[in-house]
Amino acid sequence: MLLLDIRNLTIELRSGSNKIKAVERINLSIKEGEVHGLVGESGSGKSLIAKAIVGVLNKRWKVTADRMHWRGQDLFRLSRKKRRQILSNEIAMIYQEPSRCLDPTSTICEQLMESIPSDQLDGNLWDRKKQRQSRAVALLHKVGIKDHEHCLRSYPHQLSEGYCQKIMIAMAIAKKPDLLIADEPTTALESTTSAQILRVLKGLNQLKNTSILLISHDLETLSDWTHTVSVLYCGQMVESGSTEQIFNRPHHPYTQALINSVPDFHMELPHKSRLFALEGSIPTLQHLPIGCRLGPRCPYAQRECVKVPTPHKDHNHSYSCHYPIDYSQEKR
Repeated sequence: MLLLDIRNLTIELRSGSNKIKAVERINLSIKEGEVHGLVGESGSGKSLIAKAIVGVLNKRWKVTADRMHWRGQDLFRLSRKKRRQILSNEIAMIYQEPSRCLDPTSTICEQLMESIPSDQLDGNLWDRKKQRQSRAVALLHKVGIKDHEHCLRSYPHQLSEGYCQKIMIAMAIAKKPDLLIADEPTTALESTTSAQILRVLKGLNQLKNTSILLISHDLETLSDWTHTVSVLYCGQMVESGSTEQIFNRPHHPYTQALINSVPDFHMELPHKSRLFALEGSIPTLQHLPIGCRLGPRCPYAQRECVKVPTPHKDHNHSYSCHYPIDYSQEKR
């Protein structure tokens, strides 16, 4: 069963009298128990999509879609109160910079206890505080924080980024969400802490059947335990399919460039050999190319690329490119 089903999501930035399409006609579907990876360079619109799903974009952004269904309900047709109730109870998000998202004026204990829903507590009202404290300790243990006493009485600025990220995960899973959106949860963290956080997320998916939308620019992370992957470039969805399809037989030149940019340490590289990188840089929102936005950087670009490519679909593997990578010569 589909948890989240989005069709033709467009996010526009209102700048004076102009409207800039930061995200254009994005399709995204997530099933129960699925880990879906969203990958792309910085500025491709990954975080905007996540924030549009949970409804935290400010009034400068205009969000439209042909369909944004949650368990078959169209979120755009619900009242604001009903939509917020569904999103707050069933969808949780881990933000990219946890230390900025936590309240600097409250202790971790106060913030963590506040995130625990009242319907998960039972017994008398005067016992609720002790129940919340014990529940907060259990949540910290679940995300790998053993020294809970020091953590609970601390303020966010007194803890490391790794601790704050784990606390954000603890607050997110306190409501037992059906969908967890992780916006680059391992950014700027050391490798040991990153591995711990990814193990926590993987355990939630395998043990609790929690669906996860994992946003990252690290292809190696996505290849390990995602079921499906969508590739974004400059606000456009260029390719989407199963993880095996995306990594083994990519059809879009940008997807192939991302895969080639990951160094293969199993090969003996010559001393001071250059790593692969796609020429050029991602354009700004004020100067977006017409047609296929990869055109100015694409090594296969031709005159036809000034038109928006038509999406193609082959065995649940979709891609948008006028000149996709052809694997037919492998059979010859």
